[in-house]
Amino acid sequence: MKRVTFRRPAFRRRLVFRGRRSAVIGTGVGAAVVAAGACLALMAGAAAPAPDPAAKASPAKAPPASARPPRAAQDASVGPAPQRLIVPDVIASVPGGITAADLAKLRKIPQVRNLLPISGGRVTVGGEPVTLLGASGAKLRPWTPPDTAGDAAVWSHLAAGNLVPAAPTARADGLRPGVKYPVSAAVRTGIRTGPAATLGVAGVGGIVGDAEAARLGLVRNFAVLVNAPAASMTALTGQVRAALGRRSQAIRLAPETVAAGSLPVETHVRISARRPDSYLDLYRQSAARYCPGLSWTVLAAIGQIESGDGANVGPSSAGALGPMQFEPSTWKTWGMAAFGQAGAPDIMNPLDAVPSAARMLCASGAASGGSGLRSAIFAYNHATWYVDEVLALASEYASEFGR
Repeated sequence: MKRVTFRRPAFRRRLVFRGRRSAVIGTGVGAAVVAAGACLALMAGAAAPAPDPAAKASPAKAPPASARPPRAAQDASVGPAPQRLIVPDVIASVPGGITAADLAKLRKIPQVRNLLPISGGRVTVGGEPVTLLGASGAKLRPWTPPDTAGDAAVWSHLAAGNLVPAAPTARADGLRPGVKYPVSAAVRTGIRTGPAATLGVAGVGGIVGDAEAARLGLVRNFAVLVNAPAASMTALTGQVRAALGRRSQAIRLAPETVAAGSLPVETHVRISARRPDSYLDLYRQSAARYCPGLSWTVLAAIGQIESGDGANVGPSSAGALGPMQFEPSTWKTWGMAAFGQAGAPDIMNPLDAVPSAARMLCASGAASGGSGLRSAIFAYNHATWYVDEVLALASEYASEFGR
C-alpha cells in the first residue's frame, strides 16, 4: 500500500495535532494582553498612544483592483495551509520582553511542546484603539483556528504588510478590506486592512506580520504563548512563573477539566469520495464516517497525545506503532483499510490508523458520549490520567476551533 504523508495540521496544543488551542490564542489571551503590562505599553514602559482626533477622518479610497496583485499570486506566496494546529495553554510576559534565556528555561519544563514569542502593543487605527499582535505569518498560522489557518487570502495580506483585523473589531470599528487607515503608534503612519478573520483571542483586535510590527513599534517579544499537552494547567502556570522569575506574569488559557458531554459532534460533514489530505480533515471525516456520534476532537486529541499527529510513530517501549500507536496484536483485531484503499490495513498509514481508532472507540461505546466515551477512551489506554488528558485536549480543540 502506498505510504501517505500528511502535512501535520496547524492544530494549536499541537492539533498544533500532544498538547492543549485559544484565538490564536484563546479567549483568555486578550485579558492576558491587557494584564501583561497595562495594555502592552506596557512592557516597554511606554504609555499607550492616545487616540488621534485627526485619525477619525475618512479613510483613503481603496486602490482600484487593477492596482492590487491578483489573488492567485497572493495565495501562491504563502504556501499551503499548515498540517498541524497548536493550542496555547498559557501566555506569559516579563518586563522588558521575553529573552532567548527565558525561552530556554521554558523548554526545560517537562510537558512544554511549543513556544511562540509574539510582539504586541496598543495602537489606534482610524481613531479607534486596537490591541495588535505581531509575528511571522508562517509561525503564527498554526496557532489560529482551522478556518483562518486555511484561508490563504488572510496570510497573503499579512505577508504583504496589511493588518488583518479580528472580525468583531472590523465590525465595531467599520474597518473595510483594502482601505488604508491612519495609524497612531510609535509612529504616525497608515496601514491597509486585509479581510477580517476569526482569531479566537478576546481583546486582541488584529494581527500584523513581523516587519509591520517593527515598523509600528510594537514591543518585540512582549509575551510568549506556551503549549504543554499533558500538564495540569494550575501546575504549568506555576512552573512558568518559577522559570521566568517573580516579576513575570503567566495566565492560564486552557480549562483544567471538561465534561465528556460538552464536545461537538459534527452531523453536517460532507463525506466525499476524495481522501482526506490533512489531519484535521482526516479526524473529521473518520469520526463522521466510521463512528457517527463521536466528536472529531477526541480523535484529534488521541492523535496529538499518541504521536504528535504522526511526528513520532514509534515503536514505543510497549511496541506500539503508527500515528495512533496501536499495539500489533490490537491492530490485528481493529485495523482496517479505510477510505476505499486497496490492500492490507497499514498500521503506519494515517488513512488506515485514524479510522481504525474510530472503529475501536465506537465498539467500546464512544458514540454515546458521557460515561460511555470515558469508558471507550479508557479501553484505548488503561489509565484514568489518559482519559482526563484526552478530554481536556479535546475540549481545547472544541473551544478553539469552534466545532
